[in-house]
Amino acid sequence: MFEQIAEIISKQLKAELGDITPATNVMEDLGADSLDVVELLMAIEETFGVTVPDEDVTGLKTVQNIVDYVESHQ
Repeated sequence: MFEQIAEIISKQLKAELGDITPATNVMEDLGADSLDVVELLMAIEETFGVTVPDEDVTGLKTVQNIVDYVESHQ
C-alpha cells in the first residue's frame, strides 16, 4: 500500500520517489499547496475506490496518515 501511494504522490507532485517516506509531510516536505493536495487525494480516491470527505482532509498530513486512512476505508 505504501509503495502504491508513494508512486501516486511522486507522480502528482513531481517528487523523487526516494524522498518519500512514511513520515514525509506532504505540504511541508514536498511543498504541496492546497490545490496539489486536492488533486493528490482525487488520484488516490480513483485508484483505491475510497472517498475522502472534506472534514477528513486536515488529518492527512503525512504519507503514513494517507496510507492508514486508505487501508481503514477500503
